[in-house]
Amino acid sequence: MAKAFTVKFIETIKPTDKRQEIPDGGLPGLYLIVQPSGKMSWAVRYRFGGKMLKYTIGSYPAFGLADARKEAGKILRAASEGRDPQAEKKQAKTAQATGDDLFENVIAEFIKRHVKKKNRDSTAKDQQRFIDNELLPRWKGRRIGAITKRDVNAMLNEVVDRGAPQSANRVLALVRKFFNWCVGTEWLDASPCTGIPTPAPITKRKRVLSPDEIRLVWKGAEAIGWPFGPLTQLLLLTGQRREEVAGASWREFDLDAKQPAWTIPEQRAKNGNSNIVALAPAALAVLASLPRIGGKGDLVLTTNGETSISGYSRGKRRLDEAMLAAARKEAEERGDDPGKVAIPEWTLHDLRRTLATRGGDLGVLPHTIEAILNHARVGVSAHYNHARYEAEKRAALIRWAAYVERLVAGKAGLKCRPVQNSAAMNGCESTP
Repeated sequence: MAKAFTVKFIETIKPTDKRQEIPDGGLPGLYLIVQPSGKMSWAVRYRFGGKMLKYTIGSYPAFGLADARKEAGKILRAASEGRDPQAEKKQAKTAQATGDDLFENVIAEFIKRHVKKKNRDSTAKDQQRFIDNELLPRWKGRRIGAITKRDVNAMLNEVVDRGAPQSANRVLALVRKFFNWCVGTEWLDASPCTGIPTPAPITKRKRVLSPDEIRLVWKGAEAIGWPFGPLTQLLLLTGQRREEVAGASWREFDLDAKQPAWTIPEQRAKNGNSNIVALAPAALAVLASLPRIGGKGDLVLTTNGETSISGYSRGKRRLDEAMLAAARKEAEERGDDPGKVAIPEWTLHDLRRTLATRGGDLGVLPHTIEAILNHARVGVSAHYNHARYEAEKRAALIRWAAYVERLVAGKAGLKCRPVQNSAAMNGCESTP
């Protein structure tokens, strides 16, 4: 019976005048080949297609005992699963010769076969943005098998260090999904993401903008203008998701109706349910101010007529700067020190939470807010309650837009009774 190899045993093997094939008793099928010259290499013998075949792993000590056994195990497993290790080796060499295994080529296949086919448009756009901004700049030109756990951790640390810990969590989720796909499609034998912890605690945001901040958001949006300014204003007035607003087409709007509305189709809604969004006069005014840019589509927010706007990070920075400038100017006019003025960090998604929270303060009932936000219903309500609350949604959004306009104008706040139906849209009175 063959003896299980140890490193010490291998070091005692001496060459002879004949080629030797010494079997490893620790892994049947693995052999150490010893040439008369003293050179040693590893090989695996396995049965495939009714024949006994040999696969050369590599030389010793370039492949140590542990590495050789690991590689041999992969080869034997492939053969037992009906896959030809020799054919796979040939395919790998071809991929290296043609560059098919370069990261940019493999990720392009992942985008085509997974990202675009198995996600909603909004999710696919988010993932594409991370690929374009985080992955390709770092790994373009690298062979897929050369990307290590250290590389992944280095990228995540960079994202966290620049102040975007939640983005780092999302990048890890995407990268883990990508490398698992690579394993499933046989580009890799193992994922470099295995064992990598979440880079930052997962936190639920609770940021709700104050009335003063809502006013500054509007003024900042006016200051920066097209196209990010109108996007921000529509987000604030409608409470819809960023990608739903940014990807809107003119054909989704019925602007000439007695009750103007915007219908988000189910294929663009995050939860797959279409949503009718009432358009208050302020929202209609924003839409009327937008340029109509021709192209293949009829996108509302586009700079080239072909694709919806992008560059959210840059646009948000400009908006923050405009808000801070407005706030400091107001402080100076009051006689306060403008250098002490600061605006706490906020995100565009916080506008949606602000509408929900401040809308509740205005008297909008919870089920109406949920309907405006187009949240998926759960529990008994999901099965039995199919009401759309369109009249209540319209009344609430008109009330909300009027409140925003009053804030921008610097007038008193509102004291409101609950919105029950469209007749209650004027159920507000100014506070003393």
